[in-house]
Amino acid sequence: MRELFPFRKSFAFRWIGLICRMLKGHRSMAAAIQGRGRCLWRAMPPPPPSLLHFAIPIRYSSHNAQAQSPLSSSSAATAAGADSADADPNEKAASASAAAAGSGGGKHLWRNFKIMMFLTTTAASAGVAYATYAYSTVDIEDKIATLRSSTGKRSLGDNLLHRVQEALYSTSVQGWIFFIIIILQSAVATAELYLKMRKAIEDQVRGFTAPSSDKLLPDLPPNEQHVYTLVVDLNETLVYSDWKRDRGWGTFKRPGVDAFLEQLAQFYEIVIYSDQLNFYVDPILERLDQKGCIRYRLTRDATQYINGKHLRDLSKLNRDPAKILYLSGHAPESCLQLENAVPIKPWKLESDDTALLDLLPFLEFVARQRPPDVRAVLASYQGQDIATEFRERTRQNLRRMQERKQQSRFWRGSGVNQTNQ
Repeated sequence: MRELFPFRKSFAFRWIGLICRMLKGHRSMAAAIQGRGRCLWRAMPPPPPSLLHFAIPIRYSSHNAQAQSPLSSSSAATAAGADSADADPNEKAASASAAAAGSGGGKHLWRNFKIMMFLTTTAASAGVAYATYAYSTVDIEDKIATLRSSTGKRSLGDNLLHRVQEALYSTSVQGWIFFIIIILQSAVATAELYLKMRKAIEDQVRGFTAPSSDKLLPDLPPNEQHVYTLVVDLNETLVYSDWKRDRGWGTFKRPGVDAFLEQLAQFYEIVIYSDQLNFYVDPILERLDQKGCIRYRLTRDATQYINGKHLRDLSKLNRDPAKILYLSGHAPESCLQLENAVPIKPWKLESDDTALLDLLPFLEFVARQRPPDVRAVLASYQGQDIATEFRERTRQNLRRMQERKQQSRFWRGSGVNQTNQ
């Protein structure tokens, strides 16, 4: 008999034997592969037309092709006994060692199966985690489309199992190419299933993290299309809340908040945009805005939840982004559109605070001048205190205007003198 494997110990052959045991349950075949001695394949049946026997393509001898398939251990033993007369002593010793290895290897079958399943599950979980972290659904769709185009439009047909077996047992290039195409198409189907499940999960999560509507505010009336929108944060911008043991929770108004709201209500559409819940915001604003200066209130359900933070999304306000100003003591950490932010110092019960009143001249100037894009104006103050820089620019403009007036008076006076002469 031909020695199928030239060497005795091999980790790969042990795995092949394990796969044979799982797919076929044939003890003699697994024992022959996992054995140490010469592997004799007399009792090896020809590959039947079933998917369970396509694991190892092996060339069979004429004697093996004529042998019947052993369906039980007793039939295998009978076939081995019938051929023992023709076998030499070395072959008998090899068969005995293979049978002993098969009986001992059965003890480790379940352990090896669990190890293989653990490694497969770990690799699949790592791949899914990396794909979820590194790629968006659009990127995955593009990659799936590329992979689908590489596999071509060849149909697998109804007799898939037979064609797979033919491809595995085939020695031609076309058979193996078809087998590779099957693997690629299986990968495409798996990726599409992952993409479908990911989209379903993201849709469910988006219902909790996205704003409650794409249009958080109603449309502006036609006669107020020119009005700018002033979005104001609540905590540490207009009020401050803290808790003490002797009195519990307390909420305090920032100095100048009443004058600030009454003055700017003449020029702006004032909107409170808070990351707190309704039962916290509504009682505060009912006592804070007794004159009705605030038009709309937006709470936590209107925010965008990202990385553990409730962020304000000004693009959902149903307003022109070029006419929106966002005033907050924590603008960089609470807003997605920083180009619309008007930063202010957070208030924490300082009695001498005048930040709101200091910003009134700047905000009134913007509302009166009506620039085409307020974001360009705010960009010119980036990295600077807006109230202080605006006062300095106003002084410089007044100084230039006075110089121009003096020059015009000088030229007027010189013209009068020349006329008299």
